[in-house]
Amino acid sequence: MEQAENCCVVVCDNPLDQQYWDAQYQANQTGWDLGCCSPAIQSLVATIPNKEAAILIPGCGSSYEANYLVANGFTNITLLDIAPTLVQKLQLEFQDIPEVQVVLGDFFAHQNQYDYILEQTFFCALPPSLRLQYVAKMHELLKPNGQLMGLLFDTTFEVSPPFGGSIDEYIPLFESAFTLLKLEKTTLSVPKRMGSELAFQFQKKVDVLISTYQFKGISCGGCKTSVMEKFKHIPNVLSAQMNTAFDYVFLTSIDPIALSDLQEAIAYDTDYQITPLN
Repeated sequence: MEQAENCCVVVCDNPLDQQYWDAQYQANQTGWDLGCCSPAIQSLVATIPNKEAAILIPGCGSSYEANYLVANGFTNITLLDIAPTLVQKLQLEFQDIPEVQVVLGDFFAHQNQYDYILEQTFFCALPPSLRLQYVAKMHELLKPNGQLMGLLFDTTFEVSPPFGGSIDEYIPLFESAFTLLKLEKTTLSVPKRMGSELAFQFQKKVDVLISTYQFKGISCGGCKTSVMEKFKHIPNVLSAQMNTAFDYVFLTSIDPIALSDLQEAIAYDTDYQITPLN
């Protein structure tokens, strides 16, 4: 396994919340910071034909990507981060650049729609239990046929964050909500990440509905598998997934799914409870 990029100054057992990430910036412990816009990101940006496209960079960090976009004529860029110390710095940096808006906020509470979302070490900063929520929120924030693009790690780490992964994990995670236009090893990584990154380009599917739910009562992988199989057999359900914490369900379907059908599918265990989130 690979070593982590020394990004943490606070022990990683602490909640990865606003206080945690702000502490990293206050202590200047930002081992993930490349100091430049990755050549792999530059290559993906080159596929965006419309310079006026609305572009979001969540978990934006030092935002070298924003500087690169502005230098290449893009005019509608939103930077989003949860860390006040960082956001205050960026607001000063970009105060005279009208093409860039800097927003302090929680990605999962953010409300807007974008043509493109750039991913650069945001996904890997989230606990794996939030990955399905990430997919659902990205789908929500993109306009019809909008694209999510960027880099994902193709490696694992002894200390996290960052949290790694692989193509075999990413395909089932994303394919129900996105058309996977590109997902491959990149040769354009910076030297210290060479061989450990995947470049990707996913397009939002517009012909599926995404429904999310809070789930209670499951505590093991076997039970999770059984419940997901029951949900997959409900008419109109295309896919069913549950997160690693066993408390979040992500369904895709052709038409709306009746809550009563889901409740009937799990009625064999009185401990199971399912509640809509959207």
